[in-house]
Amino acid sequence: MTVFDPHRYQKIGVLLLLVTAAVVGVFLVDPIPQDLAYHAFADGQTHVGIPNFWNVLSNLPFMVVGLYCVMRLYQGNPKGLMKGTKTGYQLFFAGIFFTGLGSAYYHLAPDNHTLLWDRLPMTIAFMGFFSVVVSEYIHLKAGQRLLVPLVVLGLLSVGYWYVTEQDGHGDLRFYVLVQFLPILLTPLILLLFKSPFSTNAYTWYVVLAYALAKVLETFDQEIFAFTGQLMSGHALKHVLAAAAPWFLFLGLYKRSIKP
Repeated sequence: MTVFDPHRYQKIGVLLLLVTAAVVGVFLVDPIPQDLAYHAFADGQTHVGIPNFWNVLSNLPFMVVGLYCVMRLYQGNPKGLMKGTKTGYQLFFAGIFFTGLGSAYYHLAPDNHTLLWDRLPMTIAFMGFFSVVVSEYIHLKAGQRLLVPLVVLGLLSVGYWYVTEQDGHGDLRFYVLVQFLPILLTPLILLLFKSPFSTNAYTWYVVLAYALAKVLETFDQEIFAFTGQLMSGHALKHVLAAAAPWFLFLGLYKRSIKP
């Protein structure tokens, strides 16, 4: 369903202008290599023979939420699911499940090689989510048609980063664009475009959960010290980030489509 809006094309123009500016800006910035200090997380404790125990185990919510949501969508369509968006949602939740697997694998032995398997499924989730947002709030067919190109673009951004790292001149610019641009554009889309649903709250919860998760990640060391080395900011980030897809899933059952 597309809600009639006489200013739709002007709003789409604003989004396209921002996307263009971001893409041009990426080319104006020098290549960004992966900082090896990124792999030095605050909590490196080993428990029951598992290194970086909490950073590994805290990925379990991703796997539980992702698998549960994929299975529920396979069983039927919730009342808040717009026709034509199911594939995007399923891809998003599948990406969340594999993000949990990939991130757990990465945290067992953090380095650029294992980080590849963390980032690949994350891009699938990001792109699946963004295509759904476009479908629901801007244009259904456009979101559907963007799904595969967006996923391919996301995977290529990770592949490009990895290949350039192996060649000794790592470049994260395109991956950064793929990760952060959809999250930055989503609140703007929610503000600019009329909602076809009874509530937007659960989509806003997704954005908020992700933003707070990034804060926890930023203060990894400080939170680890504050908790007396019981839990790090990065492990808590995993738990809070896993709440984002759960909120999105709840919205499918709690909201309704406007007649």
